[in-house]
Amino acid sequence: MDTSAQYLCLLPTASRACRFLLLLACFIRWHRLLVAACALPLLFSCSGCAASRVAPPTNRPAGAATDASILRTCVGSYHAKQLTGDFSGYASLQRFIDQMVRKHGFDQEYLLGLFSQARRKNWTLNYLAKSDQELKGPPAPGGWTRYRSKFLTEHRISAGVEFARRHRSALQRASQQFGVPEEYILGILAVETTFGSYVGKDRVIDALTTLGFDYARRGDYFRDELENFLLMARSEGIDPAKPVGSFAGAMGLGQFMPGSFLRWAVDFNGDGRRDLWDAEDAIGSIANYFAQHGWQPGHPVVTPLKANGPVKLEPGLTPQYTLAALQRAGLQPVRPCSSDGPLRLLLLRHADHDQYLIGHPNFYVITRYNNSTYYAMTVHELALAIKQRL
Repeated sequence: MDTSAQYLCLLPTASRACRFLLLLACFIRWHRLLVAACALPLLFSCSGCAASRVAPPTNRPAGAATDASILRTCVGSYHAKQLTGDFSGYASLQRFIDQMVRKHGFDQEYLLGLFSQARRKNWTLNYLAKSDQELKGPPAPGGWTRYRSKFLTEHRISAGVEFARRHRSALQRASQQFGVPEEYILGILAVETTFGSYVGKDRVIDALTTLGFDYARRGDYFRDELENFLLMARSEGIDPAKPVGSFAGAMGLGQFMPGSFLRWAVDFNGDGRRDLWDAEDAIGSIANYFAQHGWQPGHPVVTPLKANGPVKLEPGLTPQYTLAALQRAGLQPVRPCSSDGPLRLLLLRHADHDQYLIGHPNFYVITRYNNSTYYAMTVHELALAIKQRL
């Protein structure tokens, strides 16, 4: 018999005080049962919500999305019991999927379905194989002239002026917030995609899967970027089969790789998402990238040098020099310049002469976007050319 029923049987023979105590005991007993009954459905409801969530990454890069956005459900109706398509039978891809399930809480059948429709980019592999065979020697005579002519065009400069006028508010805000001049944000956008006019045509999932599992020389790097891409797509609520970019997986107006997206992309238009195909988010993300890599507001980028005789110092981005060392080697700045920070000796090979410059720390920051002297110098010259038109 229930304890409460036993208490009620005693009521007729009990005294007034005892009756009160017996009724109180019954009330407490019923109240406990009521609370337990109400809590049970709530407990099952909460456990169901937890099971339906995607588990957050265990080693999320600095600057990645917030916990709330990471818990978004993966987008896309992908489902398969095994790998099919171009990558069927790839044991390395199966191990990668198992790792994503174990490490980041992805659904295995979702990833099997997604990768079953990924396509192998044979053109990319052939192109990179040819590039890898080319010996990398010193800069060839006229190399800078040829490189520069591809980017320092009227079309890019005028497109930069138009873009700057259309997005003046966002550029000013980014410059004030991150300390990066507007023109250098524009220089990156000019070189990378001509302000979004061409952001690439290869699906990112195809590019990164191909390079991650069929490009031996840098496979580890591209598998890491594929992992970052899946985390990015989940955190931002993007169908991972939809984004297109470069043949190497770079995305958006600023051509960020997924790892760079997770670390340095920002929601600059305040809509709750980081979208590198959006002009404002791209502007803010490029400025943040520069700031996080050590851009020094108000400091120079390059200073031309005058060479007094043959130059015996090694140019490039790796050797670091002091201003005094450059001067001892017969290289004199054509104007007073800062000697703060490590300096690089830059060599630009024109068609008819060689030109030497000091690469200041801000120049080196530009090369963190692309590890090339010619690339960074092109960004610098485009920045100055666009600024002169504004």
